[in-house]
Amino acid sequence: MRAIMAKRAGGPEVLEEVEVDRPEPGPVEVLVRVHAAGVNPTDWKGRARGGAGPFVPGYDVSGVVEAVGPGVRMYAPGDEVFGMPLFPKHPGAYAEYVVAPPRHFTRKPARLDHVTAAGLPLVGLTAWQSLVDFANLRAGQRVLIHAAAGGVGHVAVQIAKARGAYVIGTASAAKHDFVRGLGADEVIDYTTTDFTAATGDLDVVLDTIGGDYAPRSRPLLRPGGTYIALTPGEDFLLVEPDHAGMLALVDLVETGRLTVAIDSVFPLADAAKAHERGETGRAQGKIVLQVT
Repeated sequence: MRAIMAKRAGGPEVLEEVEVDRPEPGPVEVLVRVHAAGVNPTDWKGRARGGAGPFVPGYDVSGVVEAVGPGVRMYAPGDEVFGMPLFPKHPGAYAEYVVAPPRHFTRKPARLDHVTAAGLPLVGLTAWQSLVDFANLRAGQRVLIHAAAGGVGHVAVQIAKARGAYVIGTASAAKHDFVRGLGADEVIDYTTTDFTAATGDLDVVLDTIGGDYAPRSRPLLRPGGTYIALTPGEDFLLVEPDHAGMLALVDLVETGRLTVAIDSVFPLADAAKAHERGETGRAQGKIVLQVT
C-alpha cells in the first residue's frame, strides 16, 4: 500500500511516499481502508523532532472497513467509520490502510463526507474531553477559548455553545466573522487588544497556545474556575481514544450543532505541502489529506 513516511527528523521535505506491506487485522481488530486523513499540529511536531526510527504520521482517519479480525461483531466490511485510533501511538493514518481496535472508531455520520469526517476526531475529542469531561462546562458559564479559529478552537466554540455557555474567543481580525458564525458571543483581536484587560470573571479557559498565555489567563478565572492547557507542560491535558466521546460528537453533528471547517485539502502525495500549510499558523479550521 501507499504510505507517507518520515524517515528522519526534519522539515516537511523529509516526508516521502513509499510502498509498505498492507497490515492485517488480528483478534479484535479492524482493517480500515482510509479515504481521508486529518492533519494536526502533533503530526508536524512529531515529524520535526523525530522518534525511534522511520514512522508513518497521522491519527485522524475516515474510511471504510475492509476486513475484521476474529471476535469483532461491532462492524462488518463496508461500514463507513471514522476515529482517532491508538493515540498517542502511531496508527499511521497517512496511508491507504490502518488497523486498530473497533472501539477506536465510530460509524461516520451520513451528513459528513470522508474529508470532513477526517477533520473531526482529534480536535473534537480534545475539545469534548477538555470542556465536558474535565471542566464540566455548564449552561450560563463563561469560557475563554484561545485560537478560536483553529482546529481545536473552532470545534470547542461550537461544543461550548451547545452546552449553553457564554463563549469568548481570541482570533485575528480577519477571522472574527468566522468565529462569530460558529456562535461565539465575543471575539477579541489578540493582535491589537490585551485579552487580560478585555475579559474576566471566567469559569473556564481553554488554552491551545501555551507560553505566557498560562500566567496571563489563570488570574482571569473566578474562584474554583478551570484552566485547561493543551500544550506540554505542567498539568496539561492529553486526548485519548474515546468511543463514548465520539458518539457525543456524532450526536452534535447529526442535530446540526457541530460542523467542521475545512481549511484545505491535499492529495496524499502532497503531505509535505499540507505540513507547510499547517506550520504557517494561518489555517482556519482543518487541513486534510485525500487518500482515496
